Amino acid sequence: MTISEFELKRCARVLDQYLVLKRPAAHLRHEFDIDYRISGQSVELFETRADPRDSAVRLESGLAKAVFVKKDQCWKIYWQRADLKWVPYDSHPIVRQLDDFIKLVDEDSHGCFYG
Repeated sequence: MTISEFELKRCARVLDQYLVLKRPAAHLRHEFDIDYRISGQSVELFETRADPRDSAVRLESGLAKAVFVKKDQCWKIYWQRADLKWVPYDSHPIVRQLDDFIKLVDEDSHGCFYG
């Protein structure tokens, strides 16, 4: 089951506000940028970079992921390891609000999301 339309708009608003603060300056975005996608019950933050061999190609790298668990009304948080596998974030694996997820990603106290 996917996130409700109401919750989807709320998620997009929260994520858009975060990107306003974290995205690089407009003149650098062709080289490096941060974006998000919402798919099913998950929200993913990721970086995009120009491929060093072909600047027309964009490479994506996952930063953080939150999956909504409707039964428990919470978000489970994951980070992407170097082997590209998503693993639970040990410090705070569950939050109640997407705003709390954004706060954890922004603080990045363990260096999991932004390294």
